[in-house]
Amino acid sequence: MPNIKSAIKRVETNAKANERNSSQKAAMRTAIKKFDAAVENNADNKEELFKLASKAVDQAETKGLIHKNKAGRDKSRMAAKLAK
Repeated sequence: MPNIKSAIKRVETNAKANERNSSQKAAMRTAIKKFDAAVENNADNKEELFKLASKAVDQAETKGLIHKNKAGRDKSRMAAKLAK
């Protein structure tokens, strides 16, 4: 643990940011998995789940949690699965 006041504050701030980022990234992954499961089972709400998953991916990209190319790749794969 650091001794300097500003370093102590940075440790606390980084911990909060890490928790927030991890939870948002996990929510994105969960949304993608729910969409994949709906496509596998040919569920009625797969279009709605696609919209939610796309939104989660876009938000993660905007926050800098994932690279823009990964966001595009994920959305493209989901759209291809939806079109089948």
